[in-house]
Amino acid sequence: MSALSRYWYDGQLIVSDLLALSPQEPGLLFGATVFTTLRVYEQTLDHPWTAWAAHIQRTARSLQAFHWPEPDWSRVRQGAEQLASQYPVLRVTIFPDGRELILGRSLPPDLISRQTAGITAWVADGADYDRPLPNHKTGNYLGCWLSLQTAQRHQAQEAILVNDQGHWLETSTGNLWGWAEGEWYTPPLADGILPGVMRSRILQGLQAHHQTPHMTPWDGDRIARLAYLVYTNSVMEVIPIRTVLQGTASVNYNPDQGKIQQLTKAWQMVPPEI
Repeated sequence: MSALSRYWYDGQLIVSDLLALSPQEPGLLFGATVFTTLRVYEQTLDHPWTAWAAHIQRTARSLQAFHWPEPDWSRVRQGAEQLASQYPVLRVTIFPDGRELILGRSLPPDLISRQTAGITAWVADGADYDRPLPNHKTGNYLGCWLSLQTAQRHQAQEAILVNDQGHWLETSTGNLWGWAEGEWYTPPLADGILPGVMRSRILQGLQAHHQTPHMTPWDGDRIARLAYLVYTNSVMEVIPIRTVLQGTASVNYNPDQGKIQQLTKAWQMVPPEI
């Protein structure tokens, strides 16, 4: 028999595979939650790569934008610390009334393979895959989930989301980066993407080395010039995209380990308080 799950909910550590919520819970009815997903390094929230403060700050900005009460952040941290010794990945969810739910999980078993060999991504071109409130990480993630399910039916491991102008925005789980003509590019926040914590750390790290990535829309002309393509998030770190499927066409990119190291060194050098 498999062990029961351990999670933190509303100030309590719970060992169970069940979670009791009201049938009138807005989080269930409308996806009314804000969440962040982080990777815990060396089993501590204080490790600089965990970037606990950055995750909490982004979550707090969304709560303020929605005029929701903030939780007891010391209690949120207490729950995260309870789970950090067992789980390398934590998802911290805040409900509209300030309750917190923290879930833990393992790293993907094929993470190292994805980081070295790269993945295939499918371009999710269609209104069904739009993400509401794209600048916030809310519980309404159906569009992203649908795009990833469709990508997997195309034998791809990720989906690339696009807007109504055909601009590439982000993947279903991370931010996009491209290398062209000796410089880095990443889609701008103004196009409607999530301000990823890993994205912010990479930007700061590159700028500290006097490299300023171009944050301009990824239209067809820009995409055609890309020689190297990756996506990033706080759990997977830096993942090269080896092949992109769009309609009946496919484009191959070189999973250059040197470029991966550039982005990896950039985010790893950012101080923990940022």
